[in-house]
Amino acid sequence: MSDALTIAKSPEEALRAFLQFLLREKKVGAVLTLDRIGKSAVPAYSLITDASELESASPLLPMMPANAGKLLAELTELAPSPEPIAAVLKPCELRALVELRKLNQANLDNLLLISFTCGGVFPLALRNDGGIDERLLPYRDALAKGEVADGIRPTCRACEHFVPYNADLTVALVGTPAGDGTSTFLINSDRGAEVLEGFEGNRTEAKLESVALDTLRAKRAEEASKLYAAPETAALGLDGLVSVFGRCLSCRGCSNVCPICYCELCYFESAVEDPTPSKYEAQLSHRKATRVPPGTIAFHLGRMTHMVISCVGCGMCSDVCPVGIPVATLFSMAGRSAAGVFAYVPGKDLDEDLPLKKYEADELSHLGVERIES
Repeated sequence: MSDALTIAKSPEEALRAFLQFLLREKKVGAVLTLDRIGKSAVPAYSLITDASELESASPLLPMMPANAGKLLAELTELAPSPEPIAAVLKPCELRALVELRKLNQANLDNLLLISFTCGGVFPLALRNDGGIDERLLPYRDALAKGEVADGIRPTCRACEHFVPYNADLTVALVGTPAGDGTSTFLINSDRGAEVLEGFEGNRTEAKLESVALDTLRAKRAEEASKLYAAPETAALGLDGLVSVFGRCLSCRGCSNVCPICYCELCYFESAVEDPTPSKYEAQLSHRKATRVPPGTIAFHLGRMTHMVISCVGCGMCSDVCPVGIPVATLFSMAGRSAAGVFAYVPGKDLDEDLPLKKYEADELSHLGVERIES
C-alpha cells in the first residue's frame, strides 16, 4: 500500500484541476502537458504558465505528437529550470528523460514528474484526421478491463513497461472504470506529497497493483511475442535488412523525432557522408552498380549501434516514416536483446550506469566469451 489521494472526479478532470491548482498556488511556475490547440483542437504539447490556459488541456489523451522526455531535455540541457515545472509524461517519455539525464542531456532538478499507468497511444494519423475522439470511450473501457486497446501503435501493444518508474505522482488509469467519476493519485515521493497539500480529495492508502494491471501485463507479453516473431522482424539477417531498410528515402525523420538521438551534428548528416561524384565513382569501380541515394542501410545500422541500448520503444520513429518501415519495432527488438545481455531496462533506475559506461570481466560469459582480464 502507498499513500494516495482519491478525488471525486474522473482522472482527466482531476489531473487538469490539479495542474491548475499548482499554478494558482504558485507551487510551480509552468506546466508541460498535452493541450488541444485552436478551433480544430489538434493535440500538441504546450508549456503553460496561466491556469486559465489549462481549460483545453488533455493531459491523459492517448497521443504522442512528440516525445515529452526529449522536450524536457531541451528545456533543461544547459541548466535546471529556474522555476519548478510540473510535467505530465507517459512512462516511456519519462524513461527517455532519465536516459537523457544519464547522457548529460537533461537536468531533473526543479521538475515535478507526473505519470500514469499507460494504455498506449494512437498513431499520429488520427491527430490529423480528427478521428481520435470517437475512439476514446472504447480505449478507456479496454484499460478498465486490462485489455490491449484497438488501434494503438504496434510498439505500445507490445510495451511491458506501462507502469511508470521515477514519477513523483502516478495516476491510476488501468483498472479504473470509465465514467466512474473517481480517481486515485499514488504518492511516490516527498515532493509529490508536498505539492498535494491543500488540494481537494481524501488522503488514504491505496495500491496500484490490480487484477486489470496483471491481465494487461500478460496480454502485452503475448503481443510482444507476436510482434517480434512477425515475418518482417524475425530472423532478418543481411538480406532482410537490405529488404526492409532499402525502402528508406533518407528523410531522417526517424532520427529527428527520436528522444535518444541527441547529437547536434549527426555523423550521417556531416560533409563526410555527402554523396560526392568521387564517392560514386569509387563505388562503381568496385561494384558496377550502386543505390542512389546511398548509405540508407548504413544509416539505420549506425543509428542502431549508437542508441539502441537506451531505446524506450516510444514508436515515434515508425509513426513518422513515410514509407512504413517498422523502425520502432526493429529498434526495440534489438534493444531488448542488447539490454537483456546486461539485465538493463532503459530509464528504470536513475542511479544505474549505462551498460556502455561500465565493464565487468565476465559479463559475456553466457555467450561463451572467456573472462576478460584488464
